[in-house]
Amino acid sequence: MNRFARLYHALDASTASGAKQAALQAYLREAPPADAAWAVYFLAGGKPRQLVPTRVLRELAREAAGIPEWLFDECYEAVGDLAETISLLLPEPTAHDARGLAEWMTHELLPLRGLPPEAQRARLLAQWRRLAPSERLPYLKLITGALRVGVSRLQVTQALAAVGGLDAKLVAQRLMGYTGVGAQPGAADLAALIAPPGAPAAGDARGGQPYPFFLAHPLNEPPERFDAQLGPPADWLVEWKWDGIRAQLVWRDGQAWLWSRGEELITERFPELAQAASALPHGTVIDGEIVVWNAPESVAASACQTSSGGRFDSKNAADAASVLAGSVRPFAALQKRIGRKTLTPKVLRDQPAALLAYDLLEAAGADLRALPQHERRARLEALLAAHPAPALHLSPRVHGATWADLARQREAARRLGTEGFMLKRLDARYGTGRTKDAGLWWKWKIDPMRVDAVLLYAQCGHGRRASLYTDYTFAVWSGPPEDAGRTLVPFAKAYSGLTDAEIARVDAIVRRTTQESFGPVRSVRPTLVFELGFEGIARSGRHKSGIAVRFPRMLRWRQDKPVEEADTLAALQALLPAP
Repeated sequence: MNRFARLYHALDASTASGAKQAALQAYLREAPPADAAWAVYFLAGGKPRQLVPTRVLRELAREAAGIPEWLFDECYEAVGDLAETISLLLPEPTAHDARGLAEWMTHELLPLRGLPPEAQRARLLAQWRRLAPSERLPYLKLITGALRVGVSRLQVTQALAAVGGLDAKLVAQRLMGYTGVGAQPGAADLAALIAPPGAPAAGDARGGQPYPFFLAHPLNEPPERFDAQLGPPADWLVEWKWDGIRAQLVWRDGQAWLWSRGEELITERFPELAQAASALPHGTVIDGEIVVWNAPESVAASACQTSSGGRFDSKNAADAASVLAGSVRPFAALQKRIGRKTLTPKVLRDQPAALLAYDLLEAAGADLRALPQHERRARLEALLAAHPAPALHLSPRVHGATWADLARQREAARRLGTEGFMLKRLDARYGTGRTKDAGLWWKWKIDPMRVDAVLLYAQCGHGRRASLYTDYTFAVWSGPPEDAGRTLVPFAKAYSGLTDAEIARVDAIVRRTTQESFGPVRSVRPTLVFELGFEGIARSGRHKSGIAVRFPRMLRWRQDKPVEEADTLAALQALLPAP
């Protein structure tokens, strides 16, 4: 554990990418392979299932430190991070354990999960007595699942590529699926990541392994500049940007795997998609978007699989728009599927899932990613036409003679439940991550919905922002100004959108205007108005406001607007889609 702790502190202490890269490479070269395999798992984003309930950690740490609950809470509020608070409060160790990260994970941490409470407490106390103070923080970060040290998956990929003398794109492909929940990586897994190209250990995307996802760049220019920046629309494949879950459907050796973009294996949550995969030829990998699909297959097929290869242009826009609007349900419907541990027949019937396919990455076991976009699309259209399945639909293309024409069609996006358009160069290869060397994908999103809201609660952030109030809860008025009894109704939380200077100013105001404290949360006197932006809105019985918004963020600080003029709940309700 000591070697991994030194790496953790080296990464946490530096903001320079070069220094982080040097530390990563040095660790990977020096650490035992089994330890390095686990380090890569965590630093690349892997999280094991919860090992110990947070409540148990808090209570046991307070008892071990010999302090009352109120003092522990004060310390936690001052520090802002549970793992760091506990690591600072624990008494000095009485012994030392020289075992490495792999042995700690295998013999100490993973066995904690599922133990009876008393056995769990006894093991934790014994572990704390054997950990040096410098080892306790990373150890507790692993237990709480909050290991964030400013290292991206890309940096880990680059370090592995440097150590193995490999192309980073090959390493990125091999890393797919490595950080799945429940994984227990070992020395052989690390060896497979850095094996020479073509070596048997490398595996080249067989079994259920997906490919790295190709990601789009945001397009924020006005349409008037598109001709100069992008060229004519004829050079691009234009599709709707669906508001669902990006996924790859893999069908190999008579078995289906469904992977989310976050590399979570979600096959069991969508059995209808696994069944649909069985209609495909062996060795097929499709990239697409999971949505909840509402229309009868015959109607859906007429919109998404027309004789023109899924065309959606000005000639058939009205018919296709009306079908699509009734076919793809809002993301809130998909959330009901995501959150279910048990899929009853009623859930499968009421929220049927479909995959809107928009790229073909593998056919007959052959990797197609080097082919141009237009050829992959043609093969995808032919594949779905020859092997139809009820839960597989071709994502329709959008055609327009000019960018102005496409901009007009994009105005239907919110009515159709989409986020705008995806633009894909017809000659683009399928790249890795958000790169530009393979070609380009752009996401041309519609403008966010906007509302002016009042800051009502504040909480400290994490990591380097643990001492600043950066996470805010916003509210709108329950009624208009003439309503004497109106109140502020919370409806959204946001933490992004402000500059460091603005955060410092808001932090000072929060401290001056605090009315009550609830653990780490402070209730403040309503004095600040912010313009919030969000991508979607839906009714929700789980929120006091009856409203749930998607991807809320602060667009600007409305210092020009008094609190009394902030928006109302009626203004939010007016943004809801028609039932």
